[in-house]
Amino acid sequence: MSAQLSEEGIFSGRISKISRDISVVRVKVDFDNVKYINVKDKIEFWDEKNSTLKCKAYVMGRTADYILLKIPDMKFCEKNLYFTAGAYFKFFSEDLQNNVKMGREVVGILIKKRMAVKGQMEMKNKEIQSHVERINTINARYQTLRDKLEQEWQKELHALDEDRTYSLRSYKDLERRLDEIDQKLEQYKIKDENLTLDRWSLDSNLYFKK
Repeated sequence: MSAQLSEEGIFSGRISKISRDISVVRVKVDFDNVKYINVKDKIEFWDEKNSTLKCKAYVMGRTADYILLKIPDMKFCEKNLYFTAGAYFKFFSEDLQNNVKMGREVVGILIKKRMAVKGQMEMKNKEIQSHVERINTINARYQTLRDKLEQEWQKELHALDEDRTYSLRSYKDLERRLDEIDQKLEQYKIKDENLTLDRWSLDSNLYFKK
């Protein structure tokens, strides 16, 4: 590969399995940016003791911990590298480098979008808080009116109770006076006639007034 090596395209790994009959190698890796390695990406790897001899491969598959590589020239790798299970190599992929670069651009865009969305959320949150405050203000105002109305209501009821008490007291007083008047009327009652009839009054011949 003619591309200049960059830290974003370099990673390390250890050979975990070699399938020589199909020229496939499984490599154990441990780095977060492995997610930017895609199928068909080109990769070259070398022994740290000799970085001038590089073996070329391309990606057949990838998981979070392993990369499956197809090696077109297996004989070259076996001849020039310590090519065995457990061997530790340095890897470089220009595709990985470009993918990471593109990922950084996407992350930058997403960060800006996140900031914009967060700013909108803060504005909406202020509106929500303001709405709650307005509700609290309205509730407080109407609670004051309710308390005042409650006081006036109780005052009116108290006034009615006082009127009833006064009326009842007046009624009892008038009732007492009426009883006194009735007693006096009975005491001073006058008959229409002063004469009374005795038992002989049934006999018309003997009837006379006395």
